[in-house]
Amino acid sequence: MSSSNRLRGSDFLPGLRLPRVQPAAACVWSVRYKGGVDLVDVEREMARLDAIYRPVTSKPVDAAVRDDPAAWGAAIETELGRLAVNDRAEAAVRAAIEVYASGDETVRAAVRRLFDQYTSFRWAAHLPREWDTAEEFRAHLIHLSARDQGPDTRDEILVLGDLCDRALGLGIDTGTILDEVAAMSSDEDRYGMGSMRSVILAYGKRRTR
Repeated sequence: MSSSNRLRGSDFLPGLRLPRVQPAAACVWSVRYKGGVDLVDVEREMARLDAIYRPVTSKPVDAAVRDDPAAWGAAIETELGRLAVNDRAEAAVRAAIEVYASGDETVRAAVRRLFDQYTSFRWAAHLPREWDTAEEFRAHLIHLSARDQGPDTRDEILVLGDLCDRALGLGIDTGTILDEVAAMSSDEDRYGMGSMRSVILAYGKRRTR
């Protein structure tokens, strides 16, 4: 992507002040961006990874696995693994989460628009599926909030339910975390199924202990 076509944080909302936040010490991002990351750094890495992922995410589904979701999923995972960018992608997601969680609503709106812009990154880049702490439950919820329903609210409701069920199974007090993340979520009803904030409160809180 050329520099002339690359979106920057300030392109989303004029006058946006970009925060700098300190990444976790163990995060790969801290090696690549010493001294903290800001929204422009996040956007640049999203754009690079989106371009890497795009040939896989835009590829037609192989007829041999089209009717077998498990086989299709395994084939996609294999192709994504060959790209050898899993660590970079996780680091970029965590950086986006840090900026989103520490920013005001103007910053959070800009992060949401980045996930809307870089759809291949949004689809392929994730946090680890296996986790067992309240901190990671919170991180997954913030990532969900930043995606702002993605292309289909129904899919995100299922993800939310799985996250809450796993957290409850681990004995995590989900209510306080759900309230915190709902408060930082969008109140825009994008697809006629409620806003991300209302989805978290309605569907997530059903599973609180």
